[in-house]
Amino acid sequence: MSGTNSPEAVKKLLENMQSDLRTLSLECKKKFPPVKEAAESGIIKVKTIAARNTEILAALKENSSEVVQPFLMGCGTKEPKITQLCLAAIQRLMSHEVVSETAAGNIINMLWQLMENSLEELKLLQTVLVLLTTNTVVHDEALSKAIVLCFRLHFTKDNITNNTAAATVRQVVTVVFERMVAEDERHRDIIEQPVLIQGNSNRRSVSTLKPCAKDAYMLFQDLCQLVNADAPYWLVGMTEMTRTFGLELLESVLNDFPQVFLQHQEFSFLLKERVCPLVIKLFSPNIKFRQGSSTSSSPAPVEKPYFPICMRLLRVVSVLIKQFYSLLVTECEIFLSLLVKFLDADKPQWLRAVAVESIHRLCVQPQLLRSFCQSYDMKQHSTKVFRDIVNALGSFIQSLFLVPPTGNPATTNQAGNNNSGGSVSAPANTGMVGIGGGVTLLPAFEYRGTWIPILTITVQGSAKATYLEMLDKVEPPTIPEGYAMSVAFHCLLDLVRGITSMIEGELGEIETECQTTTEEVSSPTQSSEQQDLQSTSDQMDKEIVSRAVWEEMVNACWCGLLAALSLLLDASTDEAATENILKAELTMAALCGRLGLVTSRDAFITAICKAYSIQGQSVMMISPSSESHQQVVAVGQPLAVQPQGTVMLTSKNIQCMRTLLNLAHCHGAVLGTSWQLVLATLQHLVWILGLKPSSGGALKPGRAVEGPSTVLTTAVMTDLPVISNILSRLFESSQYLDDVSLHHLINALCSLSLEAMDMAYGNNKEPSLFAVAKLLETGLVNMHRIEILWRPLTGHLLEVCQHPNSRMREWGAEALTSLIKAGLTFNHDPPLSQNQRLQLLLLNPLKEMSNINHPDIRLKQLECVLQILQSQGDSLGPGWPLVLGVMGAIRNDQGESLIRTAFQCLQLVVTDFLPTMPCTCLQIVVDVAGSFGLHNQELNISLTSIGLLWNISDYFFQRGETIEKELNKEEAAQQKQAEEKGVVLNRPFHPAPPFDCLWLCLYAKLGELCVDPRPAVRKSAGQTLFSTIGAHGTLLQHSTWHTVIWKVLFHLLDRVRESSTTADKEKIESGGGNILIHHSRDTAEKQWAETWVLTLAGVARIFNTRRYLLQPLGDFSRAWDVLLDHIQSAALSKNNEVSLAALKSFQEILQIVSPVRDSDKPETPPVVNVPVPVLIGSISGPGLSRPFVRTDSIGERLGRYSSSEPPVVTDELEDLNLWWAAWNTWYRIGSESTKPPITFDKLTFIPSQPFLTALIQIFPALYQHIKTGFNMDDLQKLGVILHSAISVPISSDASPFILPSYTEAVLTSLQEAVLTALDVLQKAICVGPENMQIMYPAIFDQLLAFVEFSCKPPQYGQLETKHIANAKYNQAEWVALNYVPFAERSLEVVVDLYQKTACHKAVVNEKVLQNIIKTLRVPLSLKYSCPSESTWKLAVSSLLKVLSIGLPVARQHASSGKFDSMWPELANTFEDFLFTKSIPPDNLSIQEFQRNESIDVEVVQLISTEILPYANFIPKEFVGQIMTMLNKGSIHSQSSSFTEAEIDIRLREEFSKMCFETLLQFSFSNKVTTPQEGYISRMALSVLLKRSQDVLHRYIEDERLSGKCPLPRQQVTEIIFVLKAVSTLIDSLKKTQPENVDGNTWAQVIALYPTLVECITCSSSEVCSALKEALVPFKDFMQPPASRVQNGES
Repeated sequence: MSGTNSPEAVKKLLENMQSDLRTLSLECKKKFPPVKEAAESGIIKVKTIAARNTEILAALKENSSEVVQPFLMGCGTKEPKITQLCLAAIQRLMSHEVVSETAAGNIINMLWQLMENSLEELKLLQTVLVLLTTNTVVHDEALSKAIVLCFRLHFTKDNITNNTAAATVRQVVTVVFERMVAEDERHRDIIEQPVLIQGNSNRRSVSTLKPCAKDAYMLFQDLCQLVNADAPYWLVGMTEMTRTFGLELLESVLNDFPQVFLQHQEFSFLLKERVCPLVIKLFSPNIKFRQGSSTSSSPAPVEKPYFPICMRLLRVVSVLIKQFYSLLVTECEIFLSLLVKFLDADKPQWLRAVAVESIHRLCVQPQLLRSFCQSYDMKQHSTKVFRDIVNALGSFIQSLFLVPPTGNPATTNQAGNNNSGGSVSAPANTGMVGIGGGVTLLPAFEYRGTWIPILTITVQGSAKATYLEMLDKVEPPTIPEGYAMSVAFHCLLDLVRGITSMIEGELGEIETECQTTTEEVSSPTQSSEQQDLQSTSDQMDKEIVSRAVWEEMVNACWCGLLAALSLLLDASTDEAATENILKAELTMAALCGRLGLVTSRDAFITAICKAYSIQGQSVMMISPSSESHQQVVAVGQPLAVQPQGTVMLTSKNIQCMRTLLNLAHCHGAVLGTSWQLVLATLQHLVWILGLKPSSGGALKPGRAVEGPSTVLTTAVMTDLPVISNILSRLFESSQYLDDVSLHHLINALCSLSLEAMDMAYGNNKEPSLFAVAKLLETGLVNMHRIEILWRPLTGHLLEVCQHPNSRMREWGAEALTSLIKAGLTFNHDPPLSQNQRLQLLLLNPLKEMSNINHPDIRLKQLECVLQILQSQGDSLGPGWPLVLGVMGAIRNDQGESLIRTAFQCLQLVVTDFLPTMPCTCLQIVVDVAGSFGLHNQELNISLTSIGLLWNISDYFFQRGETIEKELNKEEAAQQKQAEEKGVVLNRPFHPAPPFDCLWLCLYAKLGELCVDPRPAVRKSAGQTLFSTIGAHGTLLQHSTWHTVIWKVLFHLLDRVRESSTTADKEKIESGGGNILIHHSRDTAEKQWAETWVLTLAGVARIFNTRRYLLQPLGDFSRAWDVLLDHIQSAALSKNNEVSLAALKSFQEILQIVSPVRDSDKPETPPVVNVPVPVLIGSISGPGLSRPFVRTDSIGERLGRYSSSEPPVVTDELEDLNLWWAAWNTWYRIGSESTKPPITFDKLTFIPSQPFLTALIQIFPALYQHIKTGFNMDDLQKLGVILHSAISVPISSDASPFILPSYTEAVLTSLQEAVLTALDVLQKAICVGPENMQIMYPAIFDQLLAFVEFSCKPPQYGQLETKHIANAKYNQAEWVALNYVPFAERSLEVVVDLYQKTACHKAVVNEKVLQNIIKTLRVPLSLKYSCPSESTWKLAVSSLLKVLSIGLPVARQHASSGKFDSMWPELANTFEDFLFTKSIPPDNLSIQEFQRNESIDVEVVQLISTEILPYANFIPKEFVGQIMTMLNKGSIHSQSSSFTEAEIDIRLREEFSKMCFETLLQFSFSNKVTTPQEGYISRMALSVLLKRSQDVLHRYIEDERLSGKCPLPRQQVTEIIFVLKAVSTLIDSLKKTQPENVDGNTWAQVIALYPTLVECITCSSSEVCSALKEALVPFKDFMQPPASRVQNGES
């Protein structure tokens, strides 16, 4: 208004007014003088007012009647030009608000006249509008008149006027109500007591209303009257009125000014009493009308529903419901019921369309719907309005499919369906055919042949109607096909969206309030089936109320919604529509879930799942007609036990799938038991699409399922990764579920998996692995709370692992092991190291897998263990027993690869993790390693496991102290527990301390392996066992050794002995094709022999090196006996290898062969009588601790024994007992092994040379210990054994290696040993006390027995032996040794010994010399017949040596007669040797012969020097025998066998000569003691000479007779010999004392001379030279005789 108040504006107004008045006066000058005058006076009036007043406008207003008068008069002229001018001027005045009430009344009256005259109608309307809108001067009657005026103009014939008037009426009505609103605003602050109006029946009781309100009231009341076709009360002068316009006006007032009706009782009253009945009344034709009933039956044509009114009524109803629902609860119930009725199939198509639009308007107002629900559905006796609305929509949709719309029946297929929407130009079946033709399809629903297009109507959530807005249409429009359906469809969608967003919003608010008010946020407020909200009481009440409403709403609508949506989903061919339907179903399912409405939730989920499997479970043939609008994207086999036919997946199925995934992903928490449905459906999809599980349980596109029928289109192929990704994300999101929901999910997966397992039974087809894979995935993402789901999860997977279908169980195992690995690597809070219970819980299923027999599962289990070790090995802690148990549970029959993998794990443990595991587990490690040794699948594993045991033992050794401490601590704790429970602590080797028990377990395990059936294992285990005990035995407590000896070592020896003696002697064929078995190992027996050897050697070594530890133990002597017993049984076993080894062990325990000295061995000489030296100083050291250092000094070592038991220094006696026990064993072995068997065949066992050698070699050392008590009996026993041992023959196989060639004079080692033994004895006797020396003769006897072997090898039982010289090795089974060298060596020993002991009493008394001679007589008499030539030569030289010592002794004892029997023996020996009967071999060379002759000569020399000179001490008979012998030798009779040529050599000239000389010498050299002697020699001489004389004579005679012929060679030789003898005789005589020579002799000698001279003529040169030599000595006789001849000597 400020614009019109400014001085400029006022000035302008005045100017304009004056100019208007001037113009008017000019115009009316001629025709209308009164007007002209009025105008002119008006000018003056204006000027006057302007001049007089400061407030010009106010003054004008006061005088407005006068000011306006000229213009009114101007209008009265009815002259168009003037009228227009006047109306313009009046408008100008009105707009400046200078018109008073009276003036306004005048103006309206004037306008009315103009109206009645139909003048300037548009200008009139304009003027009224200006008049009413500028201010409120016009009211009451004037106002009503103005309004009527507008209404009247609305009903003129002129179209423009008509429309303008309609607009003006609308505006005026609005203005009236706006005034009222403004008035209310002004009076808002003044609070009035409303006057209580008793019984608001009087329509006129408006006295309480203010002026503007009153006008509004009157106006609205009259509008109702008019619509109802009654007379108005206030709008007097109305002539006609249309209902349509009235209804539009009513609607606009109701819509625009709801607050008026809500704030003023009077108006509310109008609503209730007027509007509602009116509406209901007007609806009646629509309600009664049935489509299709004949028109004639209805009497009044009015009764047919009239589209314009009907449509407007619905609009009014919409407004009423929307704005005044709270006022009109009952009325609205009626309206809503009507709306629902209008949807009936028998109503006209347009009516249904409009009704649907109206309902749509309601559907977008969730709060309103909520109110309906509260007001009707929740009241007891009320109509269930909300439910009805939803159900009606459903039936409506259904009916559309069943009844083709009447507007254009689906049967008419011509292309020209001109429906006003015009949106569907394609008839129904072009769409159908279009699939092949590439025509783009219209989105549509299609169901049982009914095809309904989907039209885009409105944006979601706003109800923009089409037909409710068609206010200009009088005829009902043609509804395009599909329109009603589309609206109904949108109704449903909006309904769902509205309800859910509202309820969820409210739920959210409540939840947040709850969380803020109660501090207990610990339990999530939302749990699946059960709401668990704690809150303050008022909140609780509020929530209970809200919840009741929500539940009622959902319960009321879900059935209808579900039915409708499912139908639409079924029929939908459009992706977007399908998407929307599915989304609606999903939203509802989620909402029901949140509210805990299980049935409805499951129903919606089932619907989605069903929709997925529409094309799923039913087997379909793919033909062009079926479900033509669905693109088939995949074809596969159904997931069933007996799949029949194929399954097609359409893109709609895939959409459903996505929805399901979405549902599960976003609303998993509220799914509860319906997970089962969801997952079963997902599984089916995964199956058909051929997704296969990959690591971590994610599903990846794999090969499609086997079967020819699987086809996937590229569209799906590209989608697969997406689907698999969503699937994974779905299960990842399970980490956000609360515990209960998570359990629902797990249970659902488990039961799904059980179904899959049932299906996979009995066939090896690909099973469905969906459930297993997803269990894995769920477990992995819920690691942070794994405890709550671990048992059901792993329990089920363990069942899967036992399934007969390999693929199934493979994945069960994959899932289980992945979970365990993930569980162990997961960063738990608190960490696993502090939560042992959880760790054991996680590892337990791994252990449980050991009960499953399928190798593939076990392999997975072991691979898992391996990976756990590699990643978690350091932190397993209390889980070790479980993990080790898994490795140990592998049985022998479980196949190589399993064992290998398990073993790999064990190797890893031993190499890397021994230090990190609790010491209590070490024993388990030992057990497990041992058990692998016993597996016979793979030799290498067994051997390596033994290596591991060695490594373990090393570890024990290095970490001994730590382990011991920890074990002792643990032991104490267990002991305490045991005492508390009152049970005895039970563990192996109990009394020993725990650390020792660990060792004992290790030893026991190795002991078991030492008797494994496989030789290599036994060997390796044995070596390891003994090495371990050897290397680390010092760590054991002293008392524990007792257990080691008895429980480990002897136990082992017993078992090995038993196995060896019962082992099979069958030959083992070389195994495995390429492995050759050496002949020394080709029977089980031979292989066991090796084990026996190893074991015995090991035990013996321990006895040897640890004697200082073992001897102080109480029962050492018993142990010693047991050991000796083992040695004996091994030595006597019929196996060369074992027996020999036994002896080696025997040697070792006697410390003969001291093993390479290791630092543990006491530093004592190998042979000591007291093994433990007396300890100097006290032994200290606390009771329990042991130093874990290797010490070298014996003092320190003894210091290790705990002070409670000082070492007992054993006395010599006990020690002697040990040695004598050893001697007895030795004797038993010797006598048993060398005793010849009674019968002989191929298999007879004869001990080998090395064995015998070793046996004999033991004696010397043994003897050192027992010599003090060694007596003749023992010597006797020894002799027997030595003799038998020497007699044992050699098998022909071995002979080339043992026997020296015959020509080499070498002793075998056995023979050496025998001699050494005797040597040791004789040396001992030599230095021993007197009483020992009586053993000399026995030793001589023994040796002499051996000497005899030179000519007469010993017999071995009945065994035939070939003599080596004439045996070809391969012919003889057994070959006797060449005993010659041995006999000869024995002879040398005899000689040596005799040289030392000849004078010894025992030697003298026992006739040793005689025995020697007697023995030598054999080879000497054999001479050339001896097996070896060297024998008799040695015999001779030995005889000479012995005699040179023995004869003086014999002479000394001549008187005692001790040697009497010797002399004849000696004489016979000489006789046999010098005149041997054996013939020299033919091939003897001359040199040899001469050498041999010189030996004979030596014998004669011995006689001449040692015997004959002492003849007076020697028996006469003996001397006589000697003389005879010499005589025999000196007269060399011609031997007939000699050939002519050799006779000169063969005649032993030198020998004869020697004999001759000796004879002579003996004859003359000494005074003849007895006449007899002299006689003998003289007689001998004369015989000799006489014989010479004869020979010479005969020769001369023959020579002369023979003439020129030479004489026979023999005769020549003889003569030569005689000649030589003569010369020898003369030499002898010369040497002799002259007085000793008999005169006769000389005479006989000289008498030879002439005969010799006669021989000179002989022709043989040889004879001549001999003759020369014979003659020369005679020169000595050619001296003059001595001057004085002594008489009496003749």
